[in-house]
Amino acid sequence: MKRSWIVCLFAATTALGALAPTGWAQSGAGAGLYPDAPASVSSNTTYPQLTLAYTRPTEKTKMRNYFFDAFGPYPIAGAVVSAAIGQADKTPPQWGEGAGAYGVRVGSAFGVGLITTTTRYGLAEAFREDTLYYRCECTGFLRRLNHAVFSTVTARRGADGHRQLSFPSLAAPYVGSLTAVYGWYARGDGAEYGLRMGNYALLTLVGENIAREFIYGGPHTLWGQIDHPASRETDSAANSSH
Repeated sequence: MKRSWIVCLFAATTALGALAPTGWAQSGAGAGLYPDAPASVSSNTTYPQLTLAYTRPTEKTKMRNYFFDAFGPYPIAGAVVSAAIGQADKTPPQWGEGAGAYGVRVGSAFGVGLITTTTRYGLAEAFREDTLYYRCECTGFLRRLNHAVFSTVTARRGADGHRQLSFPSLAAPYVGSLTAVYGWYARGDGAEYGLRMGNYALLTLVGENIAREFIYGGPHTLWGQIDHPASRETDSAANSSH
């Protein structure tokens, strides 16, 4: 049951991740650039790549992304899906069954997400990190998948936007889950269960970034033919650089 719980949550998160505001992040911070993508796998293989200057997002852009990530359709839909899985799995068992128990689970899941998002944005501000998502300008499925996965635990720093391991991105999911366990779950296995919940939360963030990379928000995505501001800004910036 636990394994199926993880698979269902990952699949649901990947689908819901298409709602995330990728275009906002890109337009406020360099139009979705990733100049520090990995080098080619061999000296005889080259990959076309867009290399434009990195621009840090404004405070307005970061605030707008925070409110979307905390209160937008994605966290609401994610809480509904997570609560449904918890209801089917009877987790936690002391909350029982029925509509009332489901409502409690929805509120709990939304609360965990809110704490996680607030922690990530707050710590990123304190550490002067840019944790917004930037689509990979590389080509190839594996390279883009690698970018999406590692973007979950890395962030950009400094004026040049170099990428490094991010403590806020790593810590936030566990802060949210441990707060729930010790705050309102009332379980005897607090630390162990909280860490396990944190692992699930980190996995859902991976799914969200994969959706941002492949499904929505740019010329190389599934919906890339749809006319939206992020694509137009990327194309115009590329043309002006030549």
